[in-house]
Parts: sequence; C-alpha cells; structure tokens
Amino acid sequence: MILKYDLPREVTEALALTGEEKLYYAVPYDIDGKGNWNKDGYVLVTTTRIVVYSKAEVKSIPIADCDAAKTEACIGGGILILSRAGAEECLVHYSAKHMSRYAYIARGINILISGRFEEVESNEYEKICPKCHKAIPGTKECPHCSKTGGFLRSFLRLLAPYKARVFGISLLMIGAAVVTLLNPAVQRYLIDDVLRTSSGDIKTAYLCLGAMFFLSVSIVVINILKSYYCTVLGAQIAKDLRGKLFEKIQMLSLIFINDRRPGELMNRIISDTGKIREFMQTTFCNLFTVLFIFIWDMIFMLCINVKLALCAFIFIPVAVWLTGAFRNNIHRRFHLQYKKNDDVSSNLQDVISGMRVVKTYGKEKEESEKFNRLAQEYCKVQSKNEIFWAVFFPLLNFIMGLGVFFVITVGGFDILGEKLEPGELFQFITYTQLLYQYISWMSYMPRDIMNLVSSMERINDVLDQEIYVEEGVVAAKGGSQDDKICHDIKGDISFRHATFGYKSYQPVLWDINLDVKEGEMIGIVGASGAGKSTMINLLMRLYQIDDGKLLIDGHEIDSLRSDYYHSQLGVVLQETFLFSGTILNNIRFSRPDATMEEVIMAAKLANAHEFICKTPDGYNTYVGEKGHTLSGGERQRIAIARAILNQPRLLILDEATASLDTESEYMIQKALERLTKGRTTFAIAHRLSTLKNADRLLVIDNHRIAEIGSHEELIAKKGMYYRLIKAQLEMQNG
Repeated sequence: MILKYDLPREVTEALALTGEEKLYYAVPYDIDGKGNWNKDGYVLVTTTRIVVYSKAEVKSIPIADCDAAKTEACIGGGILILSRAGAEECLVHYSAKHMSRYAYIARGINILISGRFEEVESNEYEKICPKCHKAIPGTKECPHCSKTGGFLRSFLRLLAPYKARVFGISLLMIGAAVVTLLNPAVQRYLIDDVLRTSSGDIKTAYLCLGAMFFLSVSIVVINILKSYYCTVLGAQIAKDLRGKLFEKIQMLSLIFINDRRPGELMNRIISDTGKIREFMQTTFCNLFTVLFIFIWDMIFMLCINVKLALCAFIFIPVAVWLTGAFRNNIHRRFHLQYKKNDDVSSNLQDVISGMRVVKTYGKEKEESEKFNRLAQEYCKVQSKNEIFWAVFFPLLNFIMGLGVFFVITVGGFDILGEKLEPGELFQFITYTQLLYQYISWMSYMPRDIMNLVSSMERINDVLDQEIYVEEGVVAAKGGSQDDKICHDIKGDISFRHATFGYKSYQPVLWDINLDVKEGEMIGIVGASGAGKSTMINLLMRLYQIDDGKLLIDGHEIDSLRSDYYHSQLGVVLQETFLFSGTILNNIRFSRPDATMEEVIMAAKLANAHEFICKTPDGYNTYVGEKGHTLSGGERQRIAIARAILNQPRLLILDEATASLDTESEYMIQKALERLTKGRTTFAIAHRLSTLKNADRLLVIDNHRIAEIGSHEELIAKKGMYYRLIKAQLEMQNG
C-alpha cells in the first residue's frame, strides 16, 4: 500500500524541507472539514513535523508538541485524531478507501513521537489501481497496467512449461487445416476437369477419389491425435495447477485464508482448474486450426471469385459486432454464476462440518431451506445464462446462414449465364460453409474465453500473492529461502515495540516490549479479546508483526528458515485438531520419521499410552475426522504426545486444560509438567490456578502489557491480576 505518494510541485514547494529533515509519509485526504469532497489535500509527515496541506491553507504541527495519534472509523470513512497538551483535535477526514492507509500513518506518527525513527512500511495491496483506477483482484500489481498482467500474457505463462507439447499440437492443428482446405480443391478438379470434360478418364477419376479418401482419413486421424494430446495436456496442466494452488495456500498467511471462504478456495483448486482443462480439451484443441482455415479460406475465396466472396463476407461484420457487443455482458454473467456457486459450496461445507450443532439444535429444516434458497439463486442465474445462449447462438447461425443462401443464389445465376463452372461453385460453397462454420465456432469462444479468464483471475489471485511470512527480511535484501538461518533454538525471546492487528486500523497488540530467558515459563492472562492468542500466533509465525521486532535468540524471526523453526516448536491448543487416520499417524505428524519406540515413549510421557492400548487396534486405531471418536481429554493427550515427539525447544500452550473434567485435567497437568521442564514456555489459561508454576505472569489489557511479574509480586501489587484472582475465588465460593 502506498504511504508516500508522488507530490505535485506546489505541495513540495509548500512543504519546504529544511536541513536533515526527511519526508516519511505523504498521503491524500479526500474530505474537507465540512464533509465535502476535496481532491487537493495532503497529509505530510516528516521526521520533525506534521503538515496538513490544502489550497486554502497549510498547517504545520511539530512532532515534539504531540502526545499521540489515532484513527477512528466512521460511516463511509474515518478521521485522524491528534492529541496535544491533553486535548484531542480532528486533523483530517478521509473516505473508506484510505482507512488502512491512515492507520499506518497514525502508527508512524506515534513511533516518531516516542523518539524512534523507524519508517513504517505496508505490505497490504492497493484495492484500486492509482493509474487506471480499476479494481485490483487481490494481487500486488494491477493486471491491466503491469507488464505481467493481461489475459494473453497469463495464458502464455501458463503454457510455458509445456512448450514442446504445445508445439507438437500446433503442428497437428496446422496439418488439420491444410488437409481440410485441400479437399474442396480436389473435388472441384474432379467435377470440372474430369467429369464434365470429354478428355477425362476413369483412371484420373479414381485417383481423385483416392486422394479425397486419403484426405478424409487423414483429417480423422489428425483430429483424433490432437484431441488426445490436448486432453492429456489439459489434464496435466490442471493437475500441476492444483498442486501449486494447494502448496501456495498452505504457505500463505492466515489473514489471506480467513478472508476467503473454504468453499471459495475449494472451487479455485477443483472447479477453476477443471475449467482450464476443459478449455484445453475443447477450445484450444481447435484454435490454430480454426484461425489458419479462417484466414486462408478468405484468401482462397477472394482469389476464386471476388463477387461471391463479397456476398459471403457481407454478414461477417454483423456477426462479429453482435458477439463483441455482448462480451462484457457475458463476463458479468459468468462472474455472477461463479459467485453463486461459491455460496452454495461454502454453505454446504459449513453445514456438513457443523452437522453436530445443526442436529443438536434441531435446525435441519432451516438449514435445508437456506441451502435450497442458495441453490435456487444459483439455478436462476445458471438458467438465465443458458437461455441467453439458447437465443444468442441460433440468431448468429441464422445470420451466417443468410450468407450461404446469397452465395448459392448469386452463384447459381452465374452458372446459368455460363460465367461460373459448377465445380468452382461447389468449391466456393464448401469454403463458405467452412467460413461460417468456424465463425459460428468462434462465436462460442467468448463464453469459453470468459470462463478461462474468470478462472485464471481467481487462480492467479492465489498464485500471485506474496508470502510475507516466508520471505521476510532475507527476501527484502534480495535473498531466497535457502539463504535463511538454520538456527537451533535456545529459547531467548524478545518483543521490541511489537505492534500487530488483523486489520491495520484495529491493532490487537500495541507496543509490546518483553524479554524472556531460556527455559522460562511465561503465563499469559487477561480478558477475552485482549490479545493473548494473538501474541502466541506471532510466536508460531502464523502472522507477521506490523511494526517493531520479534527476536528469537537475537535473530529476527523472519530471518529464520520457516521449516527449521517450526520443527523446534511444540503447540498444544484448546481446540485439538486430529486428522482422519490412525492414532499413530496423528502423533507422528510432528515427526514423520519417528520410530515406534519414540512414539510410545512420547505417549507414555503424555499419559496417553494406557488408553491407547485399550482401543480396538491400539496405535493403529482409526480416529475419524477431527478425532470425533475420542473424548476431549484423550484428544488433548494425543496432542501433547505429538508435541513431545517433536522434542521442542519452544512450547506454546493455549488453554490446554480448558473444558476438561477433573481427572482428565490432572492427567494432562502431570504430562505438561514433564513437557515444560527445561523449555521456554508460553501458556494461556483462564483458570489462573493452572499457571501456579509459571516463572512470570503477563497481564494483557487494552492491547498492551498492563502488568508483569511473579504470582506473589502481582498479588502484592493488588492490580488487575489481583482483581482477576479475587473474582475467580468469589465465583468458586459462590
């Protein structure tokens, strides 16, 4: 996202930078103080001052006079608020399209106010192209303005890994076109020069018939071959794209995943790649053949008889205009159809995943009605599209049929007037039919191409996403994943002015500073929504901090090789996820190469071995999707065994004993005591008694660290932690 716009000359002159002063941010604001649109205003932030520019006035505020800056969301926009001398003032108004941008500006101003000079950078994409002002489909660059954008370039990039196969298929297409064009010429020679002349003999006739038979067989063989190879190529491309999409989705940040519905992502992997396979199999298979025949057909027709050619061509502009006129309409229709399909798929996935809740509340009928309503909307859009095609194509075919009628009529009169030979007219009629046949075929192309364009846009929306969490610092310096540090974690963790928000204008953690020593256990407490889980999400490297630093043993977390870092991480969450498969495979998920002895040892340490041995097939017992055949405590102990097997250096526990009965909690607490020994541990718990063994407790409130210290220190302080303990004791005694 752009935080420093190119400024007009008059704005630069009004700013008048002095000495070592540097311009950090320069962004427009588009609403004036009276609520009217303002296209000429700018907010400029330098290392020493904030300048609000408009043609009416230029306002300059020294950074040293400011206490804080913040943004507030309003209806359809927002405001930038500056605190000075204990009072707040509205600096500028802006529309909704600048919401995220001004959140970064406020953050940058606060960093300067604190005396630091780090410049904030935004990894978010622009939603509107600043050049062409068109919507950008979730990619870093506008596909209309960038050199890598555009349908043709995207399609050529798609085919690039298969150059040899595409070249071979292209030769077959051209061969099919040549054979198709030769057949009418042989037929004309047979009629005019053999059958209608006294000099013609039976041997020449047989030769012509043999040539016609050979050409007919050749076109069949060539068509079979190109159809076969195009089908194989389409299937291969679809398979490769599915693999790339699945791999890329796993590498992308959770912010991207959470912004898309599961059904939508499933459709991109399955349905959209299938559309590309269909295009290769049906449309691309004949593309060069049609173009080659179309061009040479017109040339041959002009060479044979210009008058008849003009009679044939007269309806082509009408057909082309009609097809072009409905192109945008076709694009909109199919985009809407895809959206409705995504709605149906997402609803189906939600209901199937949450069937237990649906049945518990007896909402089968309501969910069926909702699904039927979505299916009806999809059916309605699909029916309208098919009715459109059912009317559009017969109309095109009728217009093109008029061209053949005119050629036969005019050519017939020329034969009666002895101006044209019958074989010549037969050849011309064949070429005219070929011409309109392929124009008719090309009239279907907008539908096929719009299908392809829509699918490729949705696929490229995923493939073109930048992997910020993976690339990090090394990529910014021009390196690659192989250049990252393979570091054996000791366990020293440091947060340096760390700030993060799932939405840039809504920070969840603000200016977090914390130093954790190797082997230390940190308990994290606070109200729901304070940012506890967000903190461990940053440690798990599921998200990248917006500002500040997160250091692991003195190294920035982005500089560590991701797979190596995660191999030293152990995680036990409240909602334990088990994959469909055996208990053995679920424990081995953290270390697939672990021996059976190591798995059993991990299970024993997690107090899971005893109950596993009582299952029907022991470690080979199938647990079903999400482990629904096991109790909550059993799933939790398998998760602990999975974490132990990994022998982690950094351990993260998020409500690991929540919602369990007393016996299960006792068993898991014993397992956790063995697991946390000698490891740097971050543990979240609402039941504060479970954090009694923590070295220090971290109290998060209002998105900041409110208190930190041992249990005894915080009790003596009688602050927020003391009030939380007191409230829980009153609830237990009450």
